[in-house]
Amino acid sequence: MLVSAVCVWEAAIKSALGKLRAPEDLLERLDEFAFEPLPVTAVHAWAVRGLPPIHNDPFDRLLAAQAICENATIVSADAIFDAYALTRLW
Repeated sequence: MLVSAVCVWEAAIKSALGKLRAPEDLLERLDEFAFEPLPVTAVHAWAVRGLPPIHNDPFDRLLAAQAICENATIVSADAIFDAYALTRLW
């Protein structure tokens, strides 16, 4: 299972702002559960330009672009992803 660097980045920001309780050893836990890191590539970043202007959240748009580029299912409770040409679970 993949975990995007975007998810870790967003968790770091929200944790620093006190909006999310994330474990200090988050990276180790991801390794422990055998998550495969998905880095942000130039291809992912460039793919954002082709997405419909559904909303302006840069994290969500980059996650959507990654899911499309990698033909991966996105795991999210956020139904906004249903408007993109991808598969969402949750």
